[in-house]
Amino acid sequence: MMYKNITDIFFDLDHTLWDFDKNSGLTFEKIFKINKVDIDVSEFLKHYEPINLNYWKLYREEKIDKESLRFARLNDTFQAVNISVEKELILQLSEDYITHLSSFNHLFEGTIDLLEYLEPKYNLHIITNGFHQVQNEKLKNANISNYFKTVTNSEMVGVKKPNPIIFNHALDLAKTTKPQSIMIGDNYEADIIGALNFGIDAICFNYHDFPLDANIKKVDSLLELKNYF
Repeated sequence: MMYKNITDIFFDLDHTLWDFDKNSGLTFEKIFKINKVDIDVSEFLKHYEPINLNYWKLYREEKIDKESLRFARLNDTFQAVNISVEKELILQLSEDYITHLSSFNHLFEGTIDLLEYLEPKYNLHIITNGFHQVQNEKLKNANISNYFKTVTNSEMVGVKKPNPIIFNHALDLAKTTKPQSIMIGDNYEADIIGALNFGIDAICFNYHDFPLDANIKKVDSLLELKNYF
């Protein structure tokens, strides 16, 4: 199907355009070297990635704050790999991670091609649960900030996807309406169900092959989105 009435396309950033796992892995390599932490990075990441996703779920649900998220995901991972690390070092690594994360800017394959294709025809926007400072740095350093008319992040709104308030804020900022808008993201709960419950259409970038209901629109690669627009 091709959309005919859409004027505004809202993208998630991490895990959708910006290759979070790849960039995060490179960041850990860098900060472990800086802080002289002797660890097998691939073994660390194997445990860190699911732990991080779980803490982000708690963060979305307002069950933990930003500082708890940053500390606990590292602390739990070091415990999982049976390495004893002082609290002060975990706090330092947590700071260094945020500082250096946006210095790596690998995008998913097809990101620039897709944005070049869409930008002349649509108003493009970002809705992200990521932290304000870090997300803006990612967009700028990856050279994609110029494609987006607006950027809505959870810190400026005070709630996170899938809360309808953040979607409402994003539409107000974009000066558009629900029937003219669509959300594209990887997270089934935050991006897809959040958008659909709010009343705008959604397409899942399902690169992680998450089992989806048959009625959910999905693509396995970003360039497949050209079939819809």
